Amino acid sequence: MKMFRWPFKIIILIVFVYFIYIIIYPFMVDVSSLKKKNPELTAMMKYRIEQWKKKGKKIKIKKIWMPLNRISPYLVKAVLIGEDDKFYRHSGFDIDGIKKAVEKDIREKKLKYGGSTITQQLAKNLYLSPSKNPVRKIQEAIITWRIERTLSKKRILEIYLNVAEWGEGIFGAEAAARHYFGKSAFDLNPMESAKLTASLPNPIKYNPTGNSRFVEKRANLIYFIMQKRGIIKEEYTEPESDDVTPVLQEKKEETEKPSNPENESVQPPLK
Repeated sequence: MKMFRWPFKIIILIVFVYFIYIIIYPFMVDVSSLKKKNPELTAMMKYRIEQWKKKGKKIKIKKIWMPLNRISPYLVKAVLIGEDDKFYRHSGFDIDGIKKAVEKDIREKKLKYGGSTITQQLAKNLYLSPSKNPVRKIQEAIITWRIERTLSKKRILEIYLNVAEWGEGIFGAEAAARHYFGKSAFDLNPMESAKLTASLPNPIKYNPTGNSRFVEKRANLIYFIMQKRGIIKEEYTEPESDDVTPVLQEKKEETEKPSNPENESVQPPLK
């Protein structure tokens, strides 16, 4: 029996060290540096680079940092609606969203739905792998808690919009806007913003400018909600002649300086 004791002790030690790592690592990442320093390569970017190397793909990461006030307010509001409608009202975790996600996972017997907030997604993108295993979720929860305690909501949203994945090798709103629409993120209109947001659940699979029914339906829903909340301002144009019917078109405000989204509360959906 003695010959089995040492291997057993070694296994116990390895498990103990691994457990300590799970708990300690989330407290070791330098969240406070994000107050002033913009992240370079995130964990998600590094993960993609390793994937491309294994597949023999030569893909370069496209990313251009853009301050929050230089990103279209339509995209900011669309992302909040599509990804985390309670962003300004929670402290990092959407309890109702988590409950619904757990119920779906139980029904489908898969760890498929995360119910993740923008802060949770940011924690994962910056420091963790895209794995859905329980260990990673524990680490994500700790880092999320730290981010919410350390950074302002405005800064969290700014970083998220600059590191979010929007296609193969495309990270951040500015790179995405230029790649898909040939313009700056500042100039995105409401529907373009809705389409970019609609692709976020699976940016590698869904192209914002493609023919995906999923993207089309989700973009239309986000656009509809923006209309209902008065985010998209519309006005009737005057007809040029008596025989021309007035049309309803979007008021062009893209050239105005976007407002600070932190100071604007996100209203609950109209019922």
